[in-house]
Amino acid sequence: MKIRLTLILLLLTVTVSFTKAQQLNIGTYNLRYSNQGDSTAGNGWGQRFPWAAKLIQFQDLDIFGTQEAKYHQLTELTDSLPGYKWIGAGRDDGKHGGEHSAIFYKADRFKLLKTGDFWMSTITDKPNKGWDAALPRICTWAQFREVKTGFTFYFFNLHMDHIGVVARHESAKLVVQKIKQMAGNAPTILTGDFNVDQTSDSYAVINNSGLLKDSYMLSPVKLAPSNTFNEFNANTAGDKRIDHIFVTKQFKVKRYGILTNTYHGRTPSDHYPVVAIMDYRATK
Repeated sequence: MKIRLTLILLLLTVTVSFTKAQQLNIGTYNLRYSNQGDSTAGNGWGQRFPWAAKLIQFQDLDIFGTQEAKYHQLTELTDSLPGYKWIGAGRDDGKHGGEHSAIFYKADRFKLLKTGDFWMSTITDKPNKGWDAALPRICTWAQFREVKTGFTFYFFNLHMDHIGVVARHESAKLVVQKIKQMAGNAPTILTGDFNVDQTSDSYAVINNSGLLKDSYMLSPVKLAPSNTFNEFNANTAGDKRIDHIFVTKQFKVKRYGILTNTYHGRTPSDHYPVVAIMDYRATK
């Protein structure tokens, strides 16, 4: 009888240990592509990226999406972020050409199961411009499994067009459709620079989809002192959020923040990073 009771207690302990809430630190960060004009103004990539890396490390982000960075920027950032790997393709050629919508993740915490890219257009499987977009726009996605618990989830990261109104609206519809097709009811996170704020109908397509919700809206604790786009101006004020983190119902958002950290009065990018701290229950 004692042996049976001990086994039952042991089983209950193991079950509870694998169903307790786990925490994820999620981020989205438009890193600003490197160009000579920024260097002339004192905001060159070589000056900025060590501070962006320190900010990421200090926040201990588990997974985060980036936008605009080119291949050399991503490799240089990785060199300053030991323990992280990244995935993604250049929007110009599907390889290394052009800006990426890369996903960084802690390699010791998560196992990459599947990954891919699609273009936000009526033709999704090769580089091209969709609708009235000024530039090709790409979405990178991945399926991860947490090594410790076996929790499996999807992560999508994108950068919508800055000009095309129709393109942004159709891109919002497309990404919701793709998530439904690829992830189904699985836990999913969507990050990116959407180039629209919370008042836009393109934002509403996602937030009112019945599938995803803005982590800002879900969080009981918010730190949002500024627009997410700062134009390299540390004194930017406002409440326009164009960089978003959307999540499915399996995640419980605890805290949300727009991080306005500076170095010597300068910002590490022309966007502030956005972070969301959330819980999920992993059953193994």
